[in-house]
Amino acid sequence: MFLKRLLSFFLLIPVTLQMLGESNAIDNPEYSDDGSRWLEEVSVTAFKQDTKLRLAPLAVTIVDSTLINRLNIISLRGVSEIAPNFFMPQYGSRMTSSIYVRGIGARMDQPVVGLNVDNVPFLNKDAYDFDLPDVARIEVLRGAQSTLYGRNTMGGIINIYTLSPLDVQGVRARVETGKGPLFKASVGYYDKISPTLGMGLSAQYYYNGGYWRNEHSGKKADKEQGGSLRWRTALKTGRGFDLDNTMSFTVDRNYGYPYEYTETGKINYNDTCFYRRNVWADGLTLRWHGENWSISSITSTQYIDDNMTLDQDFLPKNYFTLMQKRHEWNVTEDIVARGNVGKVYNWLTGLFGFYKQSKMYSPVVMKEDGIEELIVGYVNQNPIFNAVWLDDRMLLGSQFKIPAYGLAIYHQSDFHFGKWKLAVGARLDYEHNGLDYHSFTEANYRMIMKNPPHMQMGPDQHIEIDETGKLKQHYFEFLPKATLSYSLPMSGDNDVYLSVGKGYKSGGYNIQMFSDILQQKLMTEMGRPMTYDIDEVLSYKPEYSWNYELGAHITCDEGKVNTDIALFYIDCRNQQLTMFPEGNTTGRITTNAGKTRSYGAEIQIHYAPTQRWMFDLSYGYTHARFVKFSDGVNDYKGKSVPYAPANTLFAAAAYKLPLKGWIENLTFGVNTRGTGNIYWNEENTFKQPFYALLGASITASHKRIAMELRADNITGTRYNTFWFESMSNTFVQRGRPFTWSIALTYNL
Repeated sequence: MFLKRLLSFFLLIPVTLQMLGESNAIDNPEYSDDGSRWLEEVSVTAFKQDTKLRLAPLAVTIVDSTLINRLNIISLRGVSEIAPNFFMPQYGSRMTSSIYVRGIGARMDQPVVGLNVDNVPFLNKDAYDFDLPDVARIEVLRGAQSTLYGRNTMGGIINIYTLSPLDVQGVRARVETGKGPLFKASVGYYDKISPTLGMGLSAQYYYNGGYWRNEHSGKKADKEQGGSLRWRTALKTGRGFDLDNTMSFTVDRNYGYPYEYTETGKINYNDTCFYRRNVWADGLTLRWHGENWSISSITSTQYIDDNMTLDQDFLPKNYFTLMQKRHEWNVTEDIVARGNVGKVYNWLTGLFGFYKQSKMYSPVVMKEDGIEELIVGYVNQNPIFNAVWLDDRMLLGSQFKIPAYGLAIYHQSDFHFGKWKLAVGARLDYEHNGLDYHSFTEANYRMIMKNPPHMQMGPDQHIEIDETGKLKQHYFEFLPKATLSYSLPMSGDNDVYLSVGKGYKSGGYNIQMFSDILQQKLMTEMGRPMTYDIDEVLSYKPEYSWNYELGAHITCDEGKVNTDIALFYIDCRNQQLTMFPEGNTTGRITTNAGKTRSYGAEIQIHYAPTQRWMFDLSYGYTHARFVKFSDGVNDYKGKSVPYAPANTLFAAAAYKLPLKGWIENLTFGVNTRGTGNIYWNEENTFKQPFYALLGASITASHKRIAMELRADNITGTRYNTFWFESMSNTFVQRGRPFTWSIALTYNL
């Protein structure tokens, strides 16, 4: 099967060559093998890092435009495994933007990694997964970045930079189709209105028909479509003032969840599932600068409107459904001042503030099977009476207002002593978050007294629960960091470094548990005891870590080989984990593990021996274990932290073949991505073994036109991207099978 697929893929080459035809060779070094212009320098303003980011005392992966085009990376998922120990699985919907780095991560609520797009922060991880055309550069900084970036960056920070109209002008268009069926289209126009002012407008649309079918409806469970618009304005006056503004609007639609019931091996659920999301964002960056100083202001606003609707039992039975509708606004302001005194001392000081307001409506509808098994069946264990339900539906309603705001001040000083560099920094961070809730339900039932031989029927009963309340919590954090680096006495850019820093992730509230709280209170009214302590599941604490890292950046063979190595050790307290409570519950909670420990190693190598050949290798190993964690029933000490892979692997090779004819260049690429082992639960009884996915591509280019053939998972490897348990039933999502696509790119 593998040879057949591989052969069929590469047999498309002569067809493509025939389509393109032949003509006289035209040497045009201005364009790369994929038809895009070579960018000698990408104008990127890094407000908080050194100009030479690769030599910064941290583990960083820089995915440049060449690799982005070669691997067709249009979202964060494409960076998974390229950055060692960085893993973003593909499961669920676009809302499921889980990221795991070095053994720490988050399935829901607070992210472990921050995200900036053109220096504008995204505060909600539910908006991390989106397609972004015309990306110029992606930076993945691993390790705690809380000193400079604050909350929810204890695993690192991701910086995405889009094309600037001051660097690139003209029209860029791309059309892609393939197995799914798959269809993608994007177009962008970039223009310099004047030598100092540029504007760019881009739009994209995507459609994927899906790969897995829901047997109950007969429709694809992973079908999706969406699109985006982006308008960017860039101004460089040359007189000490720069302006950059990016406004974007994205729409995403998912039409199901491809969760397979492990007992039957089928996707088969009867109620509607979908996820709909609209995101509007705007970021304005102003910068005043002189010879040895600069002051920058980064102001952003973001609005999220989404709706997640689930058949939460994922079975062809009438248990219960969940809806989660949300409207969220957030505003951020970051003021950064930096300067230097000769080559001896650099400094950076910043002030950051944010405000976020979420309004959410989260009703759970209990249906006849759910009422019978989760409520009536439990209540009827009472030896005195039985209950007969009088309604076939029950609404467990919840409405929330979730305000959060914070303020921070931070500073970093860099001292240079010959080949030595010492950087020390600290951040004072204050955060407040609250929860205003309104929960309500009502039920009608009849009691039948157990008094054989004569059964006594009682009167009809009506229970109504309507509760409101407010919760709040606040944190005041001190987040220090120190790094020491030494420039090696070798030709080229070479150094070793040591860093120590504290990481911090915010606490929050388990809003999905309010339906269970109503269910528990309802059964209490009917004479059954609570199965868990409500106060313990309403909220969860912040997560903290101390991060220690030793690394090196090595360049050799006259710059043809770049090697980055890092060893890390993370001591984490109150690590936030997603779990299902004991008992007849329908929700998930985020709880805090007592203590976890993670250590490992990373290596990434880039080798370009000639202009025709290019090789990339990344490998990450993580050993993440519970040191202290008990849920009151089980002790998980020594168990692996779930969902975080122990190994990540990426290897790629590319060869560029110049031709004499209408086709100027033919580029061959092959890559593999490997991940595993991944444990799916705290007991470590279920896991995904290590797996590897093989991909290949061929690109034929002529001046401004390029045609690309691509195949992924050529071997048809069978693997799972997700596993979970609900109501004692287990479900998985399978990884995507063998896929192929063909794309045409045009740049003017």
